[in-house]
Amino acid sequence: MQEIDFYLVDAFSDKAFGGNAAAVCPLDAWLPDETLLSMAKQHNQSETAFFVRRDNEIALRWFTTQKEVNLCGHATLAAAYVLFNELDYPDKRLHFETASGRLIVTRQGEWLTLDFPACLTEQQIPPARMMSALGIDRYVEARKGRAWVLVLENRQQVEAVTPAISAMIPGEHKVCVTARGEGEYDFVSRFFSPGEAVWEDPVTGSAHTMLIPYWSEKLGKTTMLARQVSARGGDIRCELKGDRVLMSGQATLYLKGTLFLR
Repeated sequence: MQEIDFYLVDAFSDKAFGGNAAAVCPLDAWLPDETLLSMAKQHNQSETAFFVRRDNEIALRWFTTQKEVNLCGHATLAAAYVLFNELDYPDKRLHFETASGRLIVTRQGEWLTLDFPACLTEQQIPPARMMSALGIDRYVEARKGRAWVLVLENRQQVEAVTPAISAMIPGEHKVCVTARGEGEYDFVSRFFSPGEAVWEDPVTGSAHTMLIPYWSEKLGKTTMLARQVSARGGDIRCELKGDRVLMSGQATLYLKGTLFLR
């Protein structure tokens, strides 16, 4: 029987029940992919992060309940939180080797900063079927990168979106809706990915790799504060640095224990 440490972390939140929950499992060596996927299904979180430490290198992978994915921001933040706070990682900077290349996470007090490659988007006409499923009949701009980005007039319109999730699954099913923010927030967003068994993702680091370059150009600034206005919600400190985006957030440990594999 194999025993594996297990952590459940609320990423992009300074308290429990906020932000986006991710399961984290440190491994001594990689298990078969089918085992990792079965574990992710059992955990039933939007993502489970698995990592293996070898000398100064930390290999990191992410699994939804459906498959392995090539980038996940909140689960990377959760994995970094575990390394820094539970496993006493000695430095203030982590380097993860991933399917998306080397990703860096730095620590400053309670805030962790993800250093990810920026994802540019280009203007496109969104499919009518997708718009119908989202219940959106007008928008400011539509763009496509890692996913669709639909720019709406204001925060109220973003909060009011109520998709027909089952209608989204067969077609274009990764969509970020966004708008200029109000008060302290420069922009707000929501993210839907029902094709990955994530009807609405509470806080989405990968979506912000698209949103940060877009809003940086629109607002004429490189440092911004964003809010993902899902039911759980979360704040992200954002910065554009050349072809990289910096996304800072806090994280909270909710649960830790031991898994038993026979």
